[in-house]
Amino acid sequence: MSTGNLLGRRDRLSGSLNKHKPWIETSYHGVVTENNDTVILDPPLVALDKDAPVPFAGEICAFKIHGQELPFEAVVLNKTSGEGRLRAKSPIDCELQKEYTFIIQAYDCGTGPRETAWKKSHKAVVHIQVKDVNEFAPTFKEPAYKAIVTEGKIYDSILQVEAIDEDCSPQYSQICNYEIVTTDVPFAIDRNGNVRNTEKLSYDKQHQYEILVTAYDCGQKPAAQDTLVQVDVKPVCKPGWQDWTKRIEYQPGSGSVPLFPSIHLETCDGAVSSIQITTELQTNYIGKGCDRETYSEKSLQKLCGASSGIIDLLPSPSAATNWTTGLLVDSSEMIFKFDGRQGAKIPDGVVPKNLTDQFTITMWMKHGPSPGVRAEKETILCNSDKTEMNRHHYALYVHNCRLVFLLRKDFDQADTFRPAEFHWKLDQICDKEWHYYVINVEFPVVTLYMDGATYEPYLVTNDWPIHPSHIAMQLTVGACWQGGEVTKPRFAQFFHGSLASLTIRPGKMDSQKVISCLQACKEGLDINSLESLGQGIKYHFNPSQSVLVMEGDDIRNINRALQKVSYINSRQFPTAGVRRLKVSSKVQCFGEDVCISIPDMDAYVMVLQAVEPQITLHGTDRFWRPAAQFESARGVILFPDIKIVSTFTKAEAPSDLKTTGTASKSAVLEEMLHNLDFCDILVLGGDLDPRQECLELNHSELHQRHLDATNSTAGYSIYGVGSMSRYEQVLRHIRYRNWRPAALESRRFRIKCSELNGRYTSNEFNLEVSVLHEVRVPDSEHVNHLIAQPPFLQSVHHPEPQTSIQHSSVVPSIATVVIIISVCMLVFVVAMGVYRVRIAHQHFIQETEAAKEAEMDWDDSALTITVNPMEKHGAPGRGEEETEEEEEEEEAEEDSSSSSESEGSEEEEEEGAGKGRHGQSGARQAQLEWDDSTLPY
Repeated sequence: MSTGNLLGRRDRLSGSLNKHKPWIETSYHGVVTENNDTVILDPPLVALDKDAPVPFAGEICAFKIHGQELPFEAVVLNKTSGEGRLRAKSPIDCELQKEYTFIIQAYDCGTGPRETAWKKSHKAVVHIQVKDVNEFAPTFKEPAYKAIVTEGKIYDSILQVEAIDEDCSPQYSQICNYEIVTTDVPFAIDRNGNVRNTEKLSYDKQHQYEILVTAYDCGQKPAAQDTLVQVDVKPVCKPGWQDWTKRIEYQPGSGSVPLFPSIHLETCDGAVSSIQITTELQTNYIGKGCDRETYSEKSLQKLCGASSGIIDLLPSPSAATNWTTGLLVDSSEMIFKFDGRQGAKIPDGVVPKNLTDQFTITMWMKHGPSPGVRAEKETILCNSDKTEMNRHHYALYVHNCRLVFLLRKDFDQADTFRPAEFHWKLDQICDKEWHYYVINVEFPVVTLYMDGATYEPYLVTNDWPIHPSHIAMQLTVGACWQGGEVTKPRFAQFFHGSLASLTIRPGKMDSQKVISCLQACKEGLDINSLESLGQGIKYHFNPSQSVLVMEGDDIRNINRALQKVSYINSRQFPTAGVRRLKVSSKVQCFGEDVCISIPDMDAYVMVLQAVEPQITLHGTDRFWRPAAQFESARGVILFPDIKIVSTFTKAEAPSDLKTTGTASKSAVLEEMLHNLDFCDILVLGGDLDPRQECLELNHSELHQRHLDATNSTAGYSIYGVGSMSRYEQVLRHIRYRNWRPAALESRRFRIKCSELNGRYTSNEFNLEVSVLHEVRVPDSEHVNHLIAQPPFLQSVHHPEPQTSIQHSSVVPSIATVVIIISVCMLVFVVAMGVYRVRIAHQHFIQETEAAKEAEMDWDDSALTITVNPMEKHGAPGRGEEETEEEEEEEEAEEDSSSSSESEGSEEEEEEGAGKGRHGQSGARQAQLEWDDSTLPY
């Protein structure tokens, strides 16, 4: 039998043996963990074949999966038992697909090894679920969350945060918890991400909160990054002014500075029909009620145009006005404080004894309620008997918060019952604030002006005139002098309070304009631009501009108007410190019984310290003049080149900061222009003797410059508000005369100037004036035509140093004179010709111009020689246009120049005559002058 036949027979035999199909379960459920290839099936994958144990026919050769691109494969583990396994061909990702469903069939081995005639089982359904791994962390949908809450409320939920997880299973993809990471915050969060506040929030305490929140999935995996939750606290809408600062700084010299440049009104959507705003600048505690000039009362009266003749009863303490020395005083404002134990006697002669029917009393007064249970009279001004009796001729006092003026007429007038006491009852008298009082007397009418307003007396009582007597009267301030009816004369009825600028002007009355000027403030409220306020805004200032009232019906216009309200202080050196501000508002609403209430606004202006000036006087501090000049009608000008300069120190940063490497500031002096109010010329070394010496100044020099002066044996006082240049011009005309200078060697003087009544004072400039005494040479042949060689010229020929300078000349010996005569005769004759022409010309100028005096006097009786070892005079031949002041200034300049410079200048002036002197011209600078009117040629 052939081989082919044998094989065919075997196949027919096997086919006859493979009678059954493999058998598997109809469905399978499996689980596979993602990122893993093992699939766990239930039930296990097993195929059975009834043909077993026939080889091939009863064996399982394969499991086939039907489906496209499935990531699984089935393998046979044991052909005989039919066990198989399902596994993943690649990593399974749950996030891409959570479940798989497919068909599987089992195949037997058929009839032989050639995979022929395989029989397949029925189709079984395999359902595989992918098991999730917690590989992703939660992430928040938003990187930050923001919410706005109103203060004072508890919220169930302010906002909700939300996180997500990319895992596929409910266990790992769901967020099971939220948590606040930031500690110590008044917030909490629930499982759903709702944030709430645990306590009421306050805008004043904290405007904003920032908290961090994290999330956890159900596998307790936290979020990869926390989220930020920002909660802004909004204040409860309260009607009121917004965007203003409590402190406003004011630099002196800044002009008008806005107080509230960004202010606006919050009405909380209230229906406002109109609003009225009152801005008040409270300065009652500054100086005399506000920032006023602190010049002397006389200076202020003159600045305001008051009539002359004012008498200051409370002047600054000085040698001339010493009755205020013992009083308590605030030197910066010249305020005198009376504590109920002090009084001051006005010296006799300061105020006329008999006042006319017209006079004026002015004063600043600050007074509170009278101390003690029983109120007594508190005397401000009193004129009473000095001895024997206790009659009050006129007085001004406070009693039970009433101001009373007493005026008793004498019997030299009509013997009739006349008005004597005038009473005013005003609340301001006891309100402990400063007020300006003016009592105008035009008998029998007496009018009171208080802060510029007129008040008539509410009560006038009459009395009989005072009987005539020869008893002297005593005028006092702060108390009344009780000269009679007591064992020992003493003060009584003391005043409790503060006074300033107490004056009396006999025979004159102040106008309303002057009164307003005297009590005017230098600081106040201002409006930057009146034009921009708009027609809908009404405004009103009080007289002192410390209160401003504005009214309007449009909130935006009101805001703009208040933004333009400013503070201004026109003083160059204002009083530093706090100025309180109060802004009150009244609102009317449309048809509403209950309207908006706007709280008052309290702020303050801080006036900074002004730069303090350094006032410096400088000039020639020592010079010599011949005795004849002291005796002349013009005398000696003391301060021909006085100069007044005011400077202040300014800090300046260095220009080259890179090279120095430091930020230190250097001090730079800059000049400052301002006024002065007095300059005192004091005599040192004893008062002047009025029998032989005095200080003089033409009154025209003062009146032209609107200044006043007082003269005494102690010195000269120039006062009044004026520029530094005005004071320089006046000081340069002060002259000193002495009719008997023979016994005088020198006189010393001192100048000291002031600004603002002593607030800023200058240095003390000292001057010494020495007398050059004349030396007479006896008459002899031609001696009266010769010039004696001054002793100091010997130092030119003999260079031994001189340790002292003699102010009087020494007469040289006759031999020395003869030698000098023989050497200098020729030069002298030539020089005399030139001098005669120049002196004649100078005499002509002196006769035509009274203001030009000769620098030297001439003696016609004999030859007069004046020796000055320290001074060099210029040539007498000056132009006619030069004034005496210019001559004195040139003398001072020549005094400070060197001898070589003087020689050169004199040689130029002498022209050709100087050339004839040859080498002796440098040695003959004797500064001698003589009378050559009778010299022959």
